[in-house]
Amino acid sequence: MSTPRAAALAFDAVAPTFDERFGAWASVASQRRAVREVMLRTFPPGGRILELGGGTGEDAAFLASHGYDVLLTDPSPAMVSLAQAKLAPLGSRAEVTAAEELDGFASRYLSAGGALFDGVFSNFAPLNCVVDLEAVARGLSMLLKPGAPAFLVLFGTLCPVEIATELLRGRPRQALRRCKRGAVRARLASHEFNIVYHRRAALRRAFRQWFVLEKRIGIGIAVPPSAAEPWISAHPRLLAALENLDHFFSRPLAALGDHVLYQFRRNAAPSTME
Repeated sequence: MSTPRAAALAFDAVAPTFDERFGAWASVASQRRAVREVMLRTFPPGGRILELGGGTGEDAAFLASHGYDVLLTDPSPAMVSLAQAKLAPLGSRAEVTAAEELDGFASRYLSAGGALFDGVFSNFAPLNCVVDLEAVARGLSMLLKPGAPAFLVLFGTLCPVEIATELLRGRPRQALRRCKRGAVRARLASHEFNIVYHRRAALRRAFRQWFVLEKRIGIGIAVPPSAAEPWISAHPRLLAALENLDHFFSRPLAALGDHVLYQFRRNAAPSTME
């Protein structure tokens, strides 16, 4: 049986080489830029920001360098150690907390006098390792100011560019993996854990008591997923053209992205929806 700790063990194992591997991939940088542009447009300047599943702290350090006060959380102690080394010089910090345990974290944080956050984000699908998203939503409802934005980037559930990439690589089972419902077995560094390809309806149900879903933005509609690496990084002109297509189609074809950015907004008052 997979547990939150199973995913944390997998990412502990890859933490020492994580930045070296993924940092060199241009497709990852392209998708990261798209998410950062949205955050910089929306988060209030100098705001207090919470990150869920922040890994080694690349995005948190980016925001901290732009004047934000960031608290990164992640279930992997090895990842958090690397993130803390990046964030401490920038006046921000990281700590070990699993998203599944966010409501408990919120109670402890607020009891200790912690201030409410101006926004939250989760990039590159750590919430796909979480089965119970309602626990995440409940915790965030305690931690965010009324009206604060929540940017949650999850795997898309139908990604044509990934299907094409995996078929070209001769991996038809991988091409259709996102069609599966419920828990799906994943493997990283010889560690197995479960992931869930959450649908929009499931996300809305989990968050609707406390949040309104404002929009979806496709991330990686034309830009291929990391399965296309290192080939796509060797073709920067092609990648730049695909990135321009992503900007054009990010809203009308949001559901077809490698990732989908769900923009929620904290209700001013608790919802009465059943």
